[in-house]
Amino acid sequence: MTIPDTNAEDAEALALAALGWTLGDSARAERLLALTGLTPDDLRTRLADRSVLAAVFTFLEAHEPDLIACAEELRVPPARLVAGRETLER
Repeated sequence: MTIPDTNAEDAEALALAALGWTLGDSARAERLLALTGLTPDDLRTRLADRSVLAAVFTFLEAHEPDLIACAEELRVPPARLVAGRETLER
């Protein structure tokens, strides 16, 4: 299955939704911060930073169960999250 290109605004909105899902579980949120090196202040002040939003997708991709669970919660195919990262990294 081919996922069409995601535009930047859609990718940003999807990343924010994925971030919300990630932060909804304290253990997962702590793992995000530990693995990305981000701090809670970074997240608050850099929410519009495409590299921070791409890092959320990268974090999810690194642990397939989270990628799949997040995609299910957001009602998108996991490949859409991957495509979102690729868009944000351009």
